[in-house]
Amino acid sequence: MTSTDKQKRFEQSIDQESLLHRMIKQIRRSLDLQEILTTTVTEVRLFLRADRVKVYRFDPDGNGEVIAESIYNERLPSLLGLRFPVHDIPEAAREMFLLAGQRCIVDVANEKIGLSPLQSTETGKRLQTNIYYRQVDPCHIQYLKAMGVQSSFVVPILDCDPQEQSANPKLWGLLVSHHSEPRKILKREIKVLQQVADQVAIAIAQSNLLTAALTQQKQEATINRVTRLLHKLPTIQLQGAIEEVITAFSGVGGRLYIEKSRELYTWGNQPTLPYELDSSIIEQHPTWQNWMAECKPGNIWATADLYKEPHLRVLALAFRSTQIRGLMVIPLHYREQFIGVLSIFRAEFETEILWAGQCEQNRRQLLPQLSFEVWREQKKGQAPEWKPEDMTLAQALYDHFSMAIQQQQGYKEVQALNANLELRVQEQTAELEKSLLLTKVIKQITEQIRRTLDLQTTLQTIVSEVRSLLNSDRVVIFQLNSKSVIVEEINGNWRSALGMKVQPESFYDDYDPIYHHGRVTAINNVATTSLSDSYREFLESLQVQANLIVPINMGMELWGLLIADECSAPRNWQDTEIDLLQQLGDQAAIAIQQAQLYEQTCKAETEARNKATQLGHTLHELQETQTRLIQTEKMSGLGQLVAGIAHEINNPVNFIYGNLCHASDYIEQLLEILRLYQLHYPDPHGEIRAAIKAADFEFLVEDLPRIITSMQVGSDRIRSIVLSLRNFSRLDEAENKRVDLHEGIDNTLLILQHQLKANDEFPGIQVIKDYGNIPTVECYAGQMNQVFMNIFSNAIDALEMGNGQWGTCTERLVPSEAEVSRSMGNWEMGTEDKEDKLYPMPTIHISTRISADNSRLLIRISDNGPGMTLEVKKRVFDPFYTTKPVGSGTGLGLAISYQIIVEKHGGIMECISEPGIGTEFWIEIPVKPPAKIVHSR
Repeated sequence: MTSTDKQKRFEQSIDQESLLHRMIKQIRRSLDLQEILTTTVTEVRLFLRADRVKVYRFDPDGNGEVIAESIYNERLPSLLGLRFPVHDIPEAAREMFLLAGQRCIVDVANEKIGLSPLQSTETGKRLQTNIYYRQVDPCHIQYLKAMGVQSSFVVPILDCDPQEQSANPKLWGLLVSHHSEPRKILKREIKVLQQVADQVAIAIAQSNLLTAALTQQKQEATINRVTRLLHKLPTIQLQGAIEEVITAFSGVGGRLYIEKSRELYTWGNQPTLPYELDSSIIEQHPTWQNWMAECKPGNIWATADLYKEPHLRVLALAFRSTQIRGLMVIPLHYREQFIGVLSIFRAEFETEILWAGQCEQNRRQLLPQLSFEVWREQKKGQAPEWKPEDMTLAQALYDHFSMAIQQQQGYKEVQALNANLELRVQEQTAELEKSLLLTKVIKQITEQIRRTLDLQTTLQTIVSEVRSLLNSDRVVIFQLNSKSVIVEEINGNWRSALGMKVQPESFYDDYDPIYHHGRVTAINNVATTSLSDSYREFLESLQVQANLIVPINMGMELWGLLIADECSAPRNWQDTEIDLLQQLGDQAAIAIQQAQLYEQTCKAETEARNKATQLGHTLHELQETQTRLIQTEKMSGLGQLVAGIAHEINNPVNFIYGNLCHASDYIEQLLEILRLYQLHYPDPHGEIRAAIKAADFEFLVEDLPRIITSMQVGSDRIRSIVLSLRNFSRLDEAENKRVDLHEGIDNTLLILQHQLKANDEFPGIQVIKDYGNIPTVECYAGQMNQVFMNIFSNAIDALEMGNGQWGTCTERLVPSEAEVSRSMGNWEMGTEDKEDKLYPMPTIHISTRISADNSRLLIRISDNGPGMTLEVKKRVFDPFYTTKPVGSGTGLGLAISYQIIVEKHGGIMECISEPGIGTEFWIEIPVKPPAKIVHSR
């Protein structure tokens, strides 16, 4: 043997050991059988370099299914999930797979099959790995050719129960290798695949043990839960136990019928007996009763298809309208006595099987399967079979349910005996309890009187407690002064007497002296008692057949009556009831006396509070009047001053402005004459040349027109300032007229222009105007200018207070959507109002908009100053409130501005501010003010 052969055999040995090592590792690592099988087919395909390796499992009915598969580069079609009929693998071949562990190698090209039995069928001893070739059945060759296979290798997989050492192994499935080209299978490969099949058998045994353990654990858990519910005294939870049992059996419904009490507990889908069967409960039908009579104790009956059971032919009609097909019946017995029956229902379902082709059953043995195209077979009306573990669980539940039902019946019998004893004890203690109850009611009403001074609440409590305690139909309190019923409590649909006016002759005239002396009137039967005709008619109108009347006396004065009416039938009033009502009448008198004293105290307190409120209102009006007078006088004086200054400045400015044009013409003429002199006398005298040079004549000629032009610009500026002063004062115009508010805002800013400019200590204030297309507004122009002046002045002061903080950008205050979207209409906001902006310097932002219905005007003036705290913002519109140092502000500006906007113009003025962000004033005024404005702050 050459070194190359040795190396090759060494590598093959390594591959074999590696494959087995991976298989053993996978089995130990995972308890999932499907995962192990998937890994197995993949590793075997790589080891054999096969085109397809699959695991073929046999079903209990003999059919087979490919449950794991690995294919190389789609050289062969996938068979995963497909089923193969039982006749595809002959019975003789299966017996050889099971008895001898026979491995098969098929060489399709040479039409030969190699057989390698694992052990002798005669002695049962393990044989060497030998291969015996013989001719194969042509049918088998055609079968493999139809699948596209030229060479195959099959190793049986056996299943041995480790818990039963004497049990014979079962043929679980096959490990199959397919090649699309001819290939020789070596003995070492057979040996390796046999070892792999042995490891798979171990994995199957482990999986079976795990499944059995989990099933047993699940059953024990179910039994424990049901046991806790069944043996939970004094109330056995039969309904909950049934639900647990049905869930454990994967049922869709079930029922428990108890024979002695005829009780029925149900859950889920239920059968319904037809009318022709003359019974509403299936367990009470004669057919079912006869069936149960024949059942022996512990005999559990189950079927996967109840429609195939002859003795259920009549009762099956009850299940026709449901999806129930599987049925388990557990007759319950206690000491061989039938006590009930527990039934479990399973629903039918449809199955879909994927077959590897379809062929005629009568030709199965004559011709091979020529096509492996997928054929879907659907089966309807299927139901899962009842497994042995289901029967084991049912047997365990049989004992628990039988014992629990017997215990419940015994417990009920004991309860019935105890009930008779308790009834006699209750009769003996009834009088004591009634006496105690009377005491409690009197105590409760007494505490109610002490706890509250509200007369109506106390009286309502009395009538409610009396009606409940006496179990009467109606209880009322009648007040003598108002001659009417003031409180009432009714039980039933009887006529109400609340608020009813009563005439003296029809009610209490005959009994008035008796009531004054505190005596009680008890009428047991209105029909038989001697009463006046008017009184009897009055009682009959209220449907009264018996009543009990107790007086309520305030000292020597009769205040009213406490009355209990019986409307349904006559009644004999007991002494304890009369005594109770009399005591409650005394308590009612105490409550009334306390309530009257409290009412007098409250009345005096209310009068004092009203006077204090009136004085406060008068003081507030005086403060507002004083504020308006001060501000009116201030603005009047300011307007007159501004108008006078504007008039005095206007005259000289007009004189200067009017003469500037003439001065400009004269200077141009003189310059023209000088130019002519230079033209005709180019050589002037030396003294003249010296003067021209000293005066810089050329610059003088060039700069003199500029000076005149700048003087014209300055005079225009002075005239515009004068005009702004006149517009601001509005002394020459009507008080209420249509104006352009943009002009008022601009004029106000022009007057404050000197405060907006920068200096050595302040960077100046930037004013951003965001004017909308607004119409003229009918308003008090001078007062509106006053509002703008106050807001701009406060904004300038606030921005100057933030001096030294303007090195970084400050976020401008933007109102929230809730503040912008208001009830009076949607505003047409610009895009700049929808986004936050950052300004690198002190900024005042002015925005004007018109509402969508063109009825209201919105003016927003904001700054990015230090902002206000919540406490300051709440008082910002209060008169005489200011945060400025003493002597720097009067606190009237914003208060007057609020009055002008809200009271004068019927508008809205709000302040939106947060510390560190800035302040914004929101002003809304109608384009045309209403005829009369009423506003309360």
